[in-house]
Amino acid sequence: MEPIVERCCGLDVHQATVVACLLVGKAHERPRKEVRTFSTFTADLEQLRDWLQREHCTHVGMESTGVYWKPVYAVLEGDFELIVGNAQHIKNVPGRKTDVRDSEWIADLVRHGLIAKSFVPPPPIRRLRDLVRYRRKLVESRTAERNRLLKLLESANIKLSTVVSDVFGVSGMAMLQALLQGDHTPREMAQLARNRLRRKLTELERALYGHVAEHHRTLLRLQLHRLQQVDADLAEVDRLLEGALAAYREPHLRLMQIPGVDRVTAAVLIAELGTDMSVFRSPCHLAAWAGVCPGNNNSAGKRRQGRVRQGNPMLKTALVEAASGAARTRGSYLKDKFYRLKARRGYKRAAMAIAHKILIAAYRMLARGVDYQDLGEAYLDHVGHRVTTANLVRRLERLGYAVQLQPRAA
Repeated sequence: MEPIVERCCGLDVHQATVVACLLVGKAHERPRKEVRTFSTFTADLEQLRDWLQREHCTHVGMESTGVYWKPVYAVLEGDFELIVGNAQHIKNVPGRKTDVRDSEWIADLVRHGLIAKSFVPPPPIRRLRDLVRYRRKLVESRTAERNRLLKLLESANIKLSTVVSDVFGVSGMAMLQALLQGDHTPREMAQLARNRLRRKLTELERALYGHVAEHHRTLLRLQLHRLQQVDADLAEVDRLLEGALAAYREPHLRLMQIPGVDRVTAAVLIAELGTDMSVFRSPCHLAAWAGVCPGNNNSAGKRRQGRVRQGNPMLKTALVEAASGAARTRGSYLKDKFYRLKARRGYKRAAMAIAHKILIAAYRMLARGVDYQDLGEAYLDHVGHRVTTANLVRRLERLGYAVQLQPRAA
């Protein structure tokens, strides 16, 4: 195979060091090889950049190892053609393994153009992505803390979650604060209920009668404090997120037209995909990259079940959550399609299929700059009019009816 890059470098990136292998030479010549090791401190990474510039290097390749490649990418960005490859796709052949050999192998693959570039968004999208992903971590930590608090209440035989659908609503939080103080009777705490919850005063009084010891109140105080802190952090992140989304207001509002896609999900789509769809070869490649399409497993003319690939976990989970929301949107095409698939393939496969449709719709909208157009709940009935008619006739005949069809007058 003929080399296609005359001056390239392969980087083996670690937490503390970077091993760089520079290859220089024309296609018909044996390349000159030079290997150097640099520290990952910023000053040393700048020395790496200066060295590659003096050698007139054009392409630099590296593996996407954890988060260690990100500072290296940030220092070299803008000066070279950077190639971040999937570590599973560029494994070396078995044998002696050293950092130098790994860098040489990566440089050789770059020289022959055998590393597929991973999608690395531009700096503004990366900053937005950091905010969106941190927001998700805060929501997950809040959910975990709430679950721990509910377990604490159960250990004290406080059955509040049995009666109240949202323990952390206005009424529930007022009762938790009363439990924390310890000077209220169950009847007094039940009177803190508001609105429709006041219909359950008797059940609330029974649920709030338990054995709350001093250590329960201590843990409850700490957990409520942590929840308040997480809520404050979430409010701060949301404020920063609104500022970061100001530059993408139009695509953000457009994506929210898709059933099941709310403000947060639309922000996740922009943060994970960006707004330039030309970086993906086609909608099918985007779906494969996101991990919302089945894999291929064909051998000897037989097609076996292909598992869904891992893809982008942040994007995939957001799309599946949006699919669940779309399944509850009345009068939408996605809801009708979801329940048709659910009847045949089950809930999970139906949700994954709707997530795929949402992603394809987002791709088309971002690529063409158009609004979302819902096909309507009756779209599939019109498409399969003849099939639907035959199925309904068979169902009525199985019930013992003689069916005679006559078109309705206009």
